Amino acid sequence: MNIFKAGLEHLDQLAILFDQYRQFYKCDPDIDAARTWLQARMNAGDNIIYAAERGGELVGFTQIYPSFCSIALKPVYILYDLYVAENARKEGVGAHLMNRAKEDARKNGIAHIALETATDNLPAQGLYEKLGYVRDGDYFTYHLDLTSAPHQD
Repeated sequence: MNIFKAGLEHLDQLAILFDQYRQFYKCDPDIDAARTWLQARMNAGDNIIYAAERGGELVGFTQIYPSFCSIALKPVYILYDLYVAENARKEGVGAHLMNRAKEDARKNGIAHIALETATDNLPAQGLYEKLGYVRDGDYFTYHLDLTSAPHQD
């Protein structure tokens, strides 16, 4: 298995995996939207994608959005997406992708890697904890949905 930093030359294969990832989270299939999103992020340089390749085929990816921690005065990574194709699960692909992200983060002086997962995604939680990620017990996460929330002053 080969883990590498993906580029635009991998866009078509990444779009397929990204569309499958979104379907896992109950989004309607839309390969064109998936491709457009990834291409825009890659062209803007505001994401990092690591891909896993086996036998010439991409079987997984993780997408990271660089950000900042004003308390630490350092850059941080937000590991937003991790997906492994069904035919490659339980082979350590996710761990390899996350470890590559961690190695590169250390080399680049990143303060920490943050991620979220669904409360019922027990396989992902097990992987994260196995890799040394610690569930936050000090902070609550809040979201404001601006796509459907009524305007309130």
